[in-house]
Amino acid sequence: MYATLQLLHSYWAYLVFIILAVATINALYKFFGNKEFTAFDFRISLFTLIVSHIQLIIGIILFFAADYISIVKESGMGVVMKNADLRDKIIEHPTTMIIAIALITIGYSKHKKKLTSKPKFKMLAMFFTLAFILVIAKIPWQTWLA
Repeated sequence: MYATLQLLHSYWAYLVFIILAVATINALYKFFGNKEFTAFDFRISLFTLIVSHIQLIIGIILFFAADYISIVKESGMGVVMKNADLRDKIIEHPTTMIIAIALITIGYSKHKKKLTSKPKFKMLAMFFTLAFILVIAKIPWQTWLA
């Protein structure tokens, strides 16, 4: 089960990365180009929200399936923090990705409250760009490029 979850989490991450990149570029392009907000823009931001939340759920299940809690209990937090690989898997990657998904959610929620196109794109561009930077920073590139 763990191997299947890990495979699903890894391949779903490609979809999240691509759709987040497209949504971020779309929001930035249309914000700076003073374009009108269309149904396509709404759908792409909603799809970004959905795929990122699915990835979060898979990641949380994977986190507990990997039994990282027992590793922390047995070896202690000091050992985990001194080991770069464990620190990344148990602390840094999950925390950063949760923050990124929170930013996506906040940006999506705030854009819905705006009535005109420019402020809608501004909210999406700001929050999606910050989320995209965090995602790029914590993607396990050694695994992705292998």
